[in-house]
Amino acid sequence: MVRLLCPAWLLGLTICPLPTVAAETIRIRIEDLAYTPQHVAAHVGDAVEWTSRDYVAHTATARNREWDVVIPAGGIGRVMLTHAGKVEYYCRYHPNMQGSISVAAPP
Repeated sequence: MVRLLCPAWLLGLTICPLPTVAAETIRIRIEDLAYTPQHVAAHVGDAVEWTSRDYVAHTATARNREWDVVIPAGGIGRVMLTHAGKVEYYCRYHPNMQGSISVAAPP
């Protein structure tokens, strides 16, 4: 989705800057003790949202310790991506559950 922002009118200008890309929400499903999709691509500023369809609680814990999101059974957890790089994560309760997010700088 592209959202056009034109703050130039505040300065009395009639031109607009290049379009700005709006942040997106990357959705990951937790089901049968697995993250689906297991690997995703995102941009700085995007949100990642995990939705559990399992009957037990899970976490999405970054291996670099940047975040640790607790997702209750049947619940939702969310984190905002703040910098570029690859983030590998896992479930602290079920360490065999693993995923990764490739975070690019904003376009």
